[in-house]
Amino acid sequence: MTRRAIRLWVWGHRWSSLVCTVFALLLCLTGLPLIFKDELGPDLKLAATTAPPGSASVDSMIARSLAARPGEVVPYLFYDREHPILKVPTAASMTADPASFHYQVFDTRTGLQIEIPQPNEGFLYVMTRLHLDLFGGVSGTLFLGFMGLLLVVAIVSGLVLYGPFTRRLAFGVVRTDGSRRRTWLDLHNLLGIVTLAWFGVVSFTGVINTLAAPIELAWQANQLVEMAAQAEPAKIEGQRASTDAVLRDVRAAVPGMNVMTVAFPGTPFATPSHVAIFLTGNTPITSRILKPALADASTGQVVSVRDMPWYVTALFMSQPLHFGDYGGLPLKIIWALLDIATIVVLISGLYLWWAKRPRRDADAEAGSPAS
Repeated sequence: MTRRAIRLWVWGHRWSSLVCTVFALLLCLTGLPLIFKDELGPDLKLAATTAPPGSASVDSMIARSLAARPGEVVPYLFYDREHPILKVPTAASMTADPASFHYQVFDTRTGLQIEIPQPNEGFLYVMTRLHLDLFGGVSGTLFLGFMGLLLVVAIVSGLVLYGPFTRRLAFGVVRTDGSRRRTWLDLHNLLGIVTLAWFGVVSFTGVINTLAAPIELAWQANQLVEMAAQAEPAKIEGQRASTDAVLRDVRAAVPGMNVMTVAFPGTPFATPSHVAIFLTGNTPITSRILKPALADASTGQVVSVRDMPWYVTALFMSQPLHFGDYGGLPLKIIWALLDIATIVVLISGLYLWWAKRPRRDADAEAGSPAS
């Protein structure tokens, strides 16, 4: 590589890193507790019972939730992946902002209500919002996506520069017999190359995750409309199928899968005449891939089932890779250690830039280009 090419790569690495490092550091710091969100979450204190999950009446849980919150509606139902619980949110309208939902949680085996803190409050909620959108909604999410792209540029340019800058050194050496800056430079290079693959995967999947809102809009505008067009709803005036009947029919139509989310008519993820049910598989990977089904809101009959399009599947597949929560606690610990190493890389990068400022200033005063 020519000297001019190296200087161009150095310039690209320096400025792409400087622009995104503060935000990358924020994402690493907020992402660390989110790796252990299941372990840090509330203690569910489930009662001992031999009843199978899903045996209690969901309609009864919905009725109790509405009775506790007069004047509100239930737009969705959310099942938990790991525990036999159902989260029933109530809101002012079917299209209300999810941040305003009030949740009531029930044991799906017994129907007993479980008292836990609201999921949209507390430390983990603040960390999640900072990590996802800086409390800025879609604009904040897309901004973080752009920072993620700059981070990918910084990673690639760092990989290109690693060889030329360390060709005279043994791999992994950290020199401690010279200046402090040189020691930090060696440590920065070592940790950077060790965490390269992981950091690249996490950064790239993070960028994909920031596209969730546009991907959801594309699915609603295309796939959801096509599914609804497959069968005309019965539209029986004043009749609404029970939720228990809808769930029973969809489980019979798609055996071997687990219901994760139910969207009622009038929400963005259903139609005015259909209930949308989203199911997942049973393996660590397939449990993250949703299969949507539509049921007639009047009769409860399942009218359409299909796989998600490839771009939605890519989004779902990126999420477990991003947080490392598909391999149990051992993988989470590995993810956390790599996250901490990445924090050191980011902080050392800022230190190296700051420590070089006096040298650049002296070069500028002498009229010579900084190296």
